Amino acid sequence: MSGKLGVMAISDDNTGSAPCHRRSICGVACSLDLLGDKWTLLVVRDLLLGKRTFGELQASPEGIPTNILADRLKRLQAEDIVYKELYQERPRRYRYHLSAKGADLGPVLFSLLRWANKHIPGTMSVAEVQAMMEENRS
Repeated sequence: MSGKLGVMAISDDNTGSAPCHRRSICGVACSLDLLGDKWTLLVVRDLLLGKRTFGELQASPEGIPTNILADRLKRLQAEDIVYKELYQERPRRYRYHLSAKGADLGPVLFSLLRWANKHIPGTMSVAEVQAMMEENRS
């Protein structure tokens, strides 16, 4: 079985589309290859919370460096998790949005949040995060 988990070219969506290189066919490993650095899920979190512009994303309390934020946004766009829309021509400025694929990460983040509430004292509760989301929608 260990041979099946080695590095291989596999289809992105199991439909025979262009292969991508991953270290295994394990869903956890593949997800971590895409989302497992210390910044990517924070960008997704902020988009879920209603932040849309580069400046809003950069203003998060974790202080993501601009070069890393730009890289993560490009990677998320390449994976169809995020898309951007031009809202200003000069200088060119974009709003970022989660695709349906990106929005599907919401329950994953809420699971992490619930785990943190249970095991890491002082973390923000699910109710507090939901209130923030509601506040940002209005």
